Amino acid sequence: MAWVSLFVFLGKLAGAAKEMAVAARYGVSGTVDAYIFIFNLVTWPVSLWFSILTGVLIPLVSKIRKDSPAELPRFRAELLGFTLLTGSILSVLLWVGLPLLMNSQCTGLVSSSVLIAVKMVPGLALVGLLGLLASLFSAWTMSAGRYTNTLLEGVPSMTILAALLVFSGNGSGPLIWGTLIGFILYVLCFIISFSWRGEIEAPQFAYSSVYWTVFWRGFGIVLAGQTLMSFIGIIDPFFAGHLGAGAIASIGYANRVLALILGLGATAVARATLPIFSEINVWKDRSYRLVIQWVGILFALGTAAMLISWWLAPWMLRLIFQRGAFTAMDTRVVTEIFCYGLPQLPFYFAGLVFVSFLASQRKYKLIAVSAGINLIVKTAANFIFVPFMGTKGLLIATDVMYGVSFITLYFFSNFSFKENGQA
Repeated sequence: MAWVSLFVFLGKLAGAAKEMAVAARYGVSGTVDAYIFIFNLVTWPVSLWFSILTGVLIPLVSKIRKDSPAELPRFRAELLGFTLLTGSILSVLLWVGLPLLMNSQCTGLVSSSVLIAVKMVPGLALVGLLGLLASLFSAWTMSAGRYTNTLLEGVPSMTILAALLVFSGNGSGPLIWGTLIGFILYVLCFIISFSWRGEIEAPQFAYSSVYWTVFWRGFGIVLAGQTLMSFIGIIDPFFAGHLGAGAIASIGYANRVLALILGLGATAVARATLPIFSEINVWKDRSYRLVIQWVGILFALGTAAMLISWWLAPWMLRLIFQRGAFTAMDTRVVTEIFCYGLPQLPFYFAGLVFVSFLASQRKYKLIAVSAGINLIVKTAANFIFVPFMGTKGLLIATDVMYGVSFITLYFFSNFSFKENGQA
């Protein structure tokens, strides 16, 4: 957790620097609305793929290393081939489908933002393929007990920052090309690292490994659960798009800072605990009590992070964003939205320990049910709070969702433990 936290911190610093540059250049504008909207849609399947690989591949690789390590190179080569094929199809679908979606009425974006978004599609659609490859390489790195993938996640942000510093003007070009080149460099860094270690094979497009059966068995259930969960990140822009120009940008800035705080703790917890939980026999060692202890520790840390962030919020967001086109009024709006999102921290941090615990035991159905409950709660809460609270209502709905999720995951984890005869 210490190493992952350090790497997350460095990676998030790169992200924070990029956000400072974006805020100074574009402020709360239609360009940022369009970029966040398109980027969220493009990276939605990428995040989904990464979540599936994290939950299924890491425990499976541990099993392969234990049972038949000679089989691992073939499975890696075939999984790389599958990812290349799937990513290519995804990028084509994004290239064709996103302009049709943007020209429909369901986005809620103003016409000027729609025109900007459509121009962004050709460049950002390629992020679909690159993102799937980077997700696969990240999962491979984690399954080997290394965490440099967390540090490399800052490469796209650093590239966007460099593009914004080198190229002037208020056009969307630096955002588009900075993002695309950043993801290319991100993938190349992984390829160089794996080549140096001798852990990468040429892709194969014939799926003959005996472990595909095990992979697909977990894949379908995790896909269902993660698809439901991933919709949570998609529905907010559609709600915000109907709240007027700049609403998506304001929420995006607030969520970027929240992601910095969440990433420092939550990413470390998820990426450090799952490989370890997968290696040990949780039931035999009676280590469920350790899971509960870590839940308590992370809940306390999340509460402390919430209180400190609430106190520092006005100064922190002013320091990060308020310059150039980002005005003092924009800072006040984003700060208020940000503070409404802080109560999710303790529930999110602690809940991830339960998720890692259930994933290590291949309790994918319980994770999927929890994701379905989260989507229902989030959607219902959006309809309840957004009409009265506007953009702040979206963050309140997220707080409610993670509170319910924490309770649900606790009962599911306790049920799984008792089911295995260790109550």
